[in-house]
Amino acid sequence: MASKPTESKKAIALVASTAAQAAAPAQKFMEDGAQTARKAMESGMEQVTKQTETFMKAAEEAAEFGRGNVEAVTKSAQLFAVGFQDIGKQVFAVTQALTDHALESAKALAAVKSLKEAADIQAAFAKASLERSMSEAAKLQEATFKLAETVSAPITARYTLAVEKFAKPLAA
Repeated sequence: MASKPTESKKAIALVASTAAQAAAPAQKFMEDGAQTARKAMESGMEQVTKQTETFMKAAEEAAEFGRGNVEAVTKSAQLFAVGFQDIGKQVFAVTQALTDHALESAKALAAVKSLKEAADIQAAFAKASLERSMSEAAKLQEATFKLAETVSAPITARYTLAVEKFAKPLAA
């Protein structure tokens, strides 16, 4: 029986040797697989990081562009408020001048001695009022066009910038 334990030991040693030989490729396969998985994970993380950085840069640029748009609209609104106030002052001044002229004509009419004199004063008043109204209307029209041009300038500049900025990637 003494030979049987030796044979068993030999068999166990043979099985252990065979297992060790079989385990070596399996271990190499596991190590290679782990290394390949690690490289794939690192590559994936690099791609995700680059895409995230690109997205964040685009988001920051979009936010900055939006901020510029808000500033342009705000500037335009401020220019409109100031310009409209100036035009309002001009309208008030024209109205005041026409009212003063009408009062002067009414005083002159009150002092007339004849119907012909009244008709002459009334005709002169009508002519002067019409000429003044036409002249002031032209000035107000010019001021309104200037205001429209001034108010639209910041927004037009932003529009031009948008066309330049966003047309480039499409053309490339």
